[in-house]
Amino acid sequence: MRKVGVLTGGGDCPGLNAVIQGIVVRAAQYGYEVYGVEDGYKGLLYGKARKLTTRDVEDIYWIGGTILGTSRKNPAKSEAELKTVVENFKKLGLDALITIGGDDTLGAAKKLYDAGIPVVGIPKTIDNDLPLTDYSIGFWTAVETIADALGKLHTTAKSHKRVMIAEIMGRYSGWLTLMGGIAGGAHIILIPEKPVDIDEVCRIIKERRERGEPYTLIAVAEGVTIPTTGELVTASTERDEFGHIRLGGVSKVLEEEIKKRTGEEVRSVVLGHIQRGGIPSAYDRVLGIRLGFKAVDLVKEGKYGYVIVLRGMDILPVKIEEVVGTIRKVPIELHEYTNVFTGLSTTHRS
Repeated sequence: MRKVGVLTGGGDCPGLNAVIQGIVVRAAQYGYEVYGVEDGYKGLLYGKARKLTTRDVEDIYWIGGTILGTSRKNPAKSEAELKTVVENFKKLGLDALITIGGDDTLGAAKKLYDAGIPVVGIPKTIDNDLPLTDYSIGFWTAVETIADALGKLHTTAKSHKRVMIAEIMGRYSGWLTLMGGIAGGAHIILIPEKPVDIDEVCRIIKERRERGEPYTLIAVAEGVTIPTTGELVTASTERDEFGHIRLGGVSKVLEEEIKKRTGEEVRSVVLGHIQRGGIPSAYDRVLGIRLGFKAVDLVKEGKYGYVIVLRGMDILPVKIEEVVGTIRKVPIELHEYTNVFTGLSTTHRS
């Protein structure tokens, strides 16, 4: 009987439990056992895993987060830790490992695969910045959460005739800010892929007031650089095990700059981890179950070193090295949608 391990790495997001349920159900159909590795790669480092039955995962598809826990542990941070992970994989009696995560998690999975562990990857990042897949698990639920938050900010901004700035997740890519901003009716959408012109932002604010629209809602990605210095705003100088500095605070910088240039009342809010939480959308539940099924299918075929991606309506395997190490940015042809609610003519748009 084959024993399949599954873990969730990196930040949590809605839809992870749907993937886990899909994996366990499909494995049961093939007569396989599934072991849930606890707390991401930490579980492999410390040999912590528990058997998951179909009863254990019954109806978890609609629950947010991950029942297995997660962490940002890098299993390949040192040769010693990588060796321990490989040894524990063998001690647990696993025949294959399914890793669910973003670029860091999948990049680590590639190193585990190179070290001899049979690996299948499933892309998970609400930033939606992994290449070769149309959408990652949890992305559209996060977009709905952002749109709902922006809808609430509209009423406050309009009531007080304020400029409101909402800071949205997105280190290197603006998918969440763009799609959430459009769905939430943001008047100005600022993404890392498009240089920010603070003068243009202030001009739009002023022109809206002159037209009798006395409030403005701005959506900004956390990875947008400061227009005056070209630097990223960081919330901490500490780096995680993959070398990332925690971003945060660009909305506050913009708040002060816009207030200084326009004299208007400006407020900023960081949506933060609210974007990761909550019940997954129907789309993410279905996608999660499909990804889980396909991952176990690859285990059955002995097709390791692959990541499951979404192309149109199809769930397909691509080699793991084709997915990791590259950021999928918002293409230039979509940049015009950052101005969709300015109400200005195209000749005035940046």
